[in-house]
Amino acid sequence: MMRRGTPEADLQRAVVRALRLALPRTAIVHHCANEVTEPEPRGAKRQAILVGMGVYAGFADLIVLCDGRVLFLELKAPKGRLRPSQEAFRDAVLAQGFGWALVRSFDDALGALADHGFTTRIVASAQRDAP
Repeated sequence: MMRRGTPEADLQRAVVRALRLALPRTAIVHHCANEVTEPEPRGAKRQAILVGMGVYAGFADLIVLCDGRVLFLELKAPKGRLRPSQEAFRDAVLAQGFGWALVRSFDDALGALADHGFTTRIVASAQRDAP
């Protein structure tokens, strides 16, 4: 059996490694496993347990905490689109004054840090496309 590609997961692993190098050692880069991939009915039961424990629909893939700043990063493959729950989460985060960014590449991640005032040890490329 051939395994499907995982472009978003591959991107996320690369971005996490890069952020851990780019940010100060005191920074926290965290992923909250927000969904269960097990088949029904076991998966549905596990998801219900997680929701009861505080899982929030549409929660961003990564949260970055550093020097009093908070940034939520939603990672998507080049053609990936936000689900309605992710759009609602984005809107709620922004309404509360926190940072949120859509990331499709390593340069997007570094650019998001710069856009939200994070100090890094790496300079983002000058010409990046806005998400």
